Amino acid sequence: MSEGMEVAQGTGQTRCGFVALIGAPNAGKSTLINALVGSKVSIVSRKVQTTRTQVRGIAMKGDAQVILVDTPGIFKPKRRLDRAMVTSAWGGAGDADVVCLLVDVRKGLDEETEAIVDKLGDVRQPKLLVLNKIDTLERSKLLQLAQSLNEKAKFEATFMISALNGDGVDRLLEDIAARVKPGPWLYPEDQISDAPLRSLAAEITREKLFERLHDELPYQLTVETESWKDLPDGSARIEQTIYVTRESHRKIVIGEGGRVLKSVGSASRKEIGEAADQKVHLFLFVKVRENWVDDPERYREMGLEFPRN
Repeated sequence: MSEGMEVAQGTGQTRCGFVALIGAPNAGKSTLINALVGSKVSIVSRKVQTTRTQVRGIAMKGDAQVILVDTPGIFKPKRRLDRAMVTSAWGGAGDADVVCLLVDVRKGLDEETEAIVDKLGDVRQPKLLVLNKIDTLERSKLLQLAQSLNEKAKFEATFMISALNGDGVDRLLEDIAARVKPGPWLYPEDQISDAPLRSLAAEITREKLFERLHDELPYQLTVETESWKDLPDGSARIEQTIYVTRESHRKIVIGEGGRVLKSVGSASRKEIGEAADQKVHLFLFVKVRENWVDDPERYREMGLEFPRN
């Protein structure tokens, strides 16, 4: 569907730009950003609304440095935290050089995606349409969906990909890299994210909690890395606090005989160690903070603007 663009290789002129990935919850934005970067920089979960802030991943292609902004999924907000996430998502789109709308082809042009497409007219930056999970839909229906979306908004190119297995991802990156403007790189060539390691560590633990807990509980918890001490033997001692809103939630997070917390700690320790490239000693604590979802300080720590109403 896309004619694409040739990326300049080896010209000696560096290019750099910001690319925002927007879409409905669970469209696959976090999976795509990890695939483009080639390493895990964003939380991935089957549950919706797992990305709370704009996580920047950094992808290199030829002479181009592409800074990818993984925005929270855009949905109809109900709570204060929801409103902050949606505001953050549209803010990410407005600040970018290129905007990619990611659509889960299994859901197609549903109510959530239609609302996003309608609002895309206000976004002035070049827009690309990225149809994800193409292995789940027959080609004739894919082409029909692409046509319907292109009739509703002005997209410069359409890409069909599977973020999970990597199909079409490199071609998409080539096109994006060709679109960013000439300019100096903003980050070292080997850096994959501008999220501090402490923040990434907290996100990893939050992801492990998402994987093991169900229903509403994960949306009512947050994780903070309270301390990170590098020890003389090269390892790190990390203390994290999991904040929940109720005592009953605290008991669920800990689990019978501490089983849930031990399982989360073990999985998180392994992944944080891989991200930090060092041995990690992880200590998890669970505390009740009833009104954290209404505390402006917690929003600032997550990189979100606190909605006043």
